[in-house]
Amino acid sequence: MYKFFKPLFFQFDPEKIHYTVTDSLKVLQKIWGFPQLMKYIYGYQNQNLEKEVFGLKFKNPVGLAAGFDKNGEFIEEFANFGFGFIEVGTVTPLPQAGNEKPRMFRLKTDEALINRMGFNNKGVEVLARKLQSLKREGLIIGGNIGKNKNTSNDQAVNDYIKCFDALFEVVDYFVVNVSSPNTPDLRDLQEKGPLKNILNTLQNRNFKNGISKPILLKIAPDLTNSQLDDIVEIVDETKIAGVIATNTTVSRENLESDESLKKEMGGLSGRPVRDRSTEVIKYLSQKSNQSFPIIGVGGIHSAKDAQEKLDAGASLVQIYTGFIYEGPGLVKSILKGLRK
Repeated sequence: MYKFFKPLFFQFDPEKIHYTVTDSLKVLQKIWGFPQLMKYIYGYQNQNLEKEVFGLKFKNPVGLAAGFDKNGEFIEEFANFGFGFIEVGTVTPLPQAGNEKPRMFRLKTDEALINRMGFNNKGVEVLARKLQSLKREGLIIGGNIGKNKNTSNDQAVNDYIKCFDALFEVVDYFVVNVSSPNTPDLRDLQEKGPLKNILNTLQNRNFKNGISKPILLKIAPDLTNSQLDDIVEIVDETKIAGVIATNTTVSRENLESDESLKKEMGGLSGRPVRDRSTEVIKYLSQKSNQSFPIIGVGGIHSAKDAQEKLDAGASLVQIYTGFIYEGPGLVKSILKGLRK
């Protein structure tokens, strides 16, 4: 079915059609029998696919990556497509509009996207209220947190604290996003000093709450091996739960799309980042002696791609661009492939 509609969808601006489709799903969700039909068509359950990672039980290892539902508005709709977990955000303390439009571009030849959204979201308080009323039905929810554009890096830790405190009661795990290329100077926070400060501060608050939530770090695929060595050391020192590898890349190597598209600023996702993402996963897994879990994301368009991430050392995987190019049936396809 998606193959029939995809050429039509791809005639429109990527951001506009995203909200057109998600808003339509929100309306259809209210029609009697529609959610059950979606679950019947796209769902796939098997006890052998269940996994326990950083103390949480996932009904399957395939998640929706952050960015697809920044404000937690479509979780129940996306859950009908069979995801084992959904990550919302990136969210910031205050609402912000993000970068100027257009800010998302399809590279069809490469089955990729370039985005420079810039953490556009309605603010953490809005997200927290959405999640408070959510029907979870065993679905694991992650909260991806960042800093506002106008917050200087030396004050960034305060933004992460505000998001952490606001979401603590309503998410199952946290992701610290310091790796988006679309907020000025954000990636500087991946350096050892500021990163340890943010993670240690959150961990101290985490353990003061009686219960603790897993905290993960999302990293860029553009880090050098020396920087990845620092990440392993930081995870060990701060005792965070794990790493998400990887975010989008600023590299434009080996792209076949039109030059005008390749010159667009922003983070590249999709098939071109697949191999580098897998390399980062494998390096972290081997360097750390598998001492922490990794969620693998980047260029997953098939069950084979997902299996490669798991074989490299990932415990779970997430999809984003592949979901756009392959359609909602991708989740079931991956799960059936992994089961085999």
